[in-house]
Amino acid sequence: MRRVFFCLGLLTATLSAESIELLWPDLQGEVGEFKDPFTELDSDQLFQVGMVARLRGSAAATDKPLPPEDAAELADRTQQLEDAGIDIDYLLDQRAKVTEMRRQRAMNTREDYDAKTIRIPGYLLPLDVTEGEVMEFLLVPWVGACIHTPPPPPNQIVYVKLAEPWKVRSQWEPVYVEGTMQSGDITKGLYLVDGTADIHIGYTLNAAITTHFEYDE
Repeated sequence: MRRVFFCLGLLTATLSAESIELLWPDLQGEVGEFKDPFTELDSDQLFQVGMVARLRGSAAATDKPLPPEDAAELADRTQQLEDAGIDIDYLLDQRAKVTEMRRQRAMNTREDYDAKTIRIPGYLLPLDVTEGEVMEFLLVPWVGACIHTPPPPPNQIVYVKLAEPWKVRSQWEPVYVEGTMQSGDITKGLYLVDGTADIHIGYTLNAAITTHFEYDE
């Protein structure tokens, strides 16, 4: 999966002198520093923690003891984590706090770009196409976003309202977009093959100008 914020050196478009050039991490709002102990675990350990949490939750939800096979699984998974030096009780105690801080990081937008002209690369996801042209679209950080994968967080989606129609060459066409930035939560309906989906968006670019960029494959 190609992500545009790793590819600045490969872009051929030229930045306007008046524009602020941004990459996707620049759109993430500030969140106070917090320790996320789950980042220190590998994928197998994360799975083990999840299973322990599920089994403990099942045990807490009833007055009856766990079935023997579930009790044995809980003991085995707990022992594996302890043998790896992982404090499972601490992790489960921190889970709610870390989840909330991650949510804030995903939702927070930045207001210091409001009313400023910015320029950002991304992939074009049309909201409506008329005779091969669009006047509005979503700008997303990677190919497949919002359709083949869960949508990015709101602060990683930009709703673009163009100054002039743009001839669409393909879905997820790589483009540079330049316009006046405005933060603020909005929702747009995206038409999919199997129905529609409401996409929550953190930024709008108004009167935007779109230009192609190319990868040096």
